[in-house]
Amino acid sequence: MGCGNLFFTILVTFSVALITYNIIISANAPLKQDFPGPSHRSSLKLDPIIKMPLHKSSSSSSDKKRLLFHTAVTASDSVYNTWQCRVMYYWFKKIKEGAAAHESGMGGFTRILHSGKPDQFMDEIPTFVAQPLPLGMDQGYIVLNRPWAFVQWLQQADIKEEYGMLTFKFQ
Repeated sequence: MGCGNLFFTILVTFSVALITYNIIISANAPLKQDFPGPSHRSSLKLDPIIKMPLHKSSSSSSDKKRLLFHTAVTASDSVYNTWQCRVMYYWFKKIKEGAAAHESGMGGFTRILHSGKPDQFMDEIPTFVAQPLPLGMDQGYIVLNRPWAFVQWLQQADIKEEYGMLTFKFQ
């Protein structure tokens, strides 16, 4: 009995000390009110996310701005997944057209619909319709349709951007 009480006493003491330490540290930490990334006031000219010089993504007056990033998202024809894609595309457009549009490097957006048939949102969201795997090829793991849809899209797409941001929507 004595060893059990001693163990729990040490455990509670250590936990309280750890929680107290975290509260003190977080209370004294300065909070930044800006978005992450390079500051306009900073002399640092390097993008902290992809470690690429910022002048590479900015356009000069002599040549047309090159868009760096193409966003692609897999989607099914479910109501919930369609709603997620509509919200994602809405915010994609807001950011792309917003104040940071000249610095974002955001290019195109593609919803890769892996149901095999068009839906009513094809006019609203740029969509590529991919065919599902042949019957039995998924071996009961239906999520394999998503990477297969990416393969089809990459084979047929004409991507002008330098990088692609591929997102899978899991349910």
